[in-house]
Amino acid sequence: MSPLPARAASTAAFLLDRCHAALGDAERYLAAAKAAVAARVAPGGQLDGGRLEAEQTAAHGLAWVATYVEGLRQMLRWAERLAVAGTLGELESLLLEAAYGEYLAQLAGGIAMSQVEVVRGTDLGVPGEAMHGLYSPACVALVRDGTAAPARARLAQLLAAGAETGSFGALGFEDETLDLMREQFRRFVADQVSDVAHGWHLRDELIPIAVIEQMAALGVFGLTIPEEWGGLGLGKTAMCVVTEELSRGYIGVGSLGTRSEIAGELIRLAGTPAQKARWLPGIASGAVIPTAVFTEPGTGSDLASIRTRAVRDGEVWRITGNKTWITHAARADLMTLLARTGTPESGYRGISMFLAEKPRGTDADPFPAPGMSGGEIRVLGYRGMKEYEIGFDGFAVPAANLLGEAPGQGFKQLMETFESARIQTAARAVGVAEAAFELGLKYARERVQFGKPLDAFPRVHAKLAWMAVETMVARQLAYFAAREKDAGRRCDLEAGMAKLLAARVAWANADAALQIHGGNGYALEYPISRVLCDARILNIFEGTAEIQAQVIARRLLTDKN
Repeated sequence: MSPLPARAASTAAFLLDRCHAALGDAERYLAAAKAAVAARVAPGGQLDGGRLEAEQTAAHGLAWVATYVEGLRQMLRWAERLAVAGTLGELESLLLEAAYGEYLAQLAGGIAMSQVEVVRGTDLGVPGEAMHGLYSPACVALVRDGTAAPARARLAQLLAAGAETGSFGALGFEDETLDLMREQFRRFVADQVSDVAHGWHLRDELIPIAVIEQMAALGVFGLTIPEEWGGLGLGKTAMCVVTEELSRGYIGVGSLGTRSEIAGELIRLAGTPAQKARWLPGIASGAVIPTAVFTEPGTGSDLASIRTRAVRDGEVWRITGNKTWITHAARADLMTLLARTGTPESGYRGISMFLAEKPRGTDADPFPAPGMSGGEIRVLGYRGMKEYEIGFDGFAVPAANLLGEAPGQGFKQLMETFESARIQTAARAVGVAEAAFELGLKYARERVQFGKPLDAFPRVHAKLAWMAVETMVARQLAYFAAREKDAGRRCDLEAGMAKLLAARVAWANADAALQIHGGNGYALEYPISRVLCDARILNIFEGTAEIQAQVIARRLLTDKN
């Protein structure tokens, strides 16, 4: 790409003021959208489940509008922190301006909930006068300047200049420990993951135990487990930083800590003192590899309908039923297992959580335990831990291993972990999005066509610029949700938004990066082919995009604030 002069941009203070004004307009639009959708689905102020289902497009559109507005809010707060620290440079200013320009344009013209679904203000029933607020002088100026071709070109040039150091915009940490952690795990990924992960994927093999042991030594599996139980006692923000860097190398490596996070959170919040002493130190050290055994063939996200039964038999519970999409199951030592202890009609109230021990399996015999059988589910991506289906036929779990020794509390116990799980998944998605962007940028700089590198062509460098912008938006949303969790505040809404957006960004970036690779991107030898397959799962697990939007919408429509 030919050199471009630094833009004669407005001062940072002027840009921040303009963004403040536009954010106010976006917030008023969100309020109008919320009122319009509430009038349809909550007449009289009481949410009607049937109406909510009938108006699903409008409700989910509201979730996306709220996510966009929160993304803009967090980008502005990020820029303000940088301004205070004196690190709001040209690159960061362009990222901010582009985020505002594009998201404001989409709020006014239509948001892509998926590749085939665009939701507009008219779908939500937003009145025309409320729509006009998105055409204020501040909004019009940001759309004009933030989406302009010269701005995208300059942004792409600055990103290319940062490729050598991997610097694509200051992250705005206010704790230098987080910067140090990021560098530590970036080095680990460079040394132990980046050059070999694609081989693991192509051979469809488990991540080597040696790599897991090195991660354990770095404290990955005990990041958020309290120090008294052998963990590092760090917060969710630190978890985001570590997860993002690991997932940037390979989603499988970034996901190794997911089940430890879920199991550790379940036991820490709901376990008896004996259960905490028995399991938390082993999980924190990596000696115990957990897996989450929740999903069933016929239920998917409808956990209230699970059929796997647990029946008390003296000093054990006998588990009978089928589970599916169980990650890392053969190698795991501990299953957090959801089963029904109540009647089939008891719904959520009849579900219990068990801490079920099992021996580690092998490829030849994945489940060498009495009353337990199963096999591998072959998948497109996300292969480093493998997926399994499991059948239970009288599998015995000691009575003392009922979580909290409290039957009927399993669903409630699981819900208490969803905030952390979705924050962690958002961080994984940000890491995958970053990996796709970096692969696309590298290829565009090296590949020469018609006598010049690919990134000299406007539609190529414009793709790269937007990939970097939206990755930063998703990152700042994830960090915001993590900070809320670390502060002890409810953050199911924020965590849901972070996961919803980051998953879409990961897939969009992977698709755009493969397009930049052209035919080579479709070849198995190029890592972007793996990243595309890996990115696709992020819109499905930990709550599909549709379920996630539904959860966000319900919260928005029942929140009295």
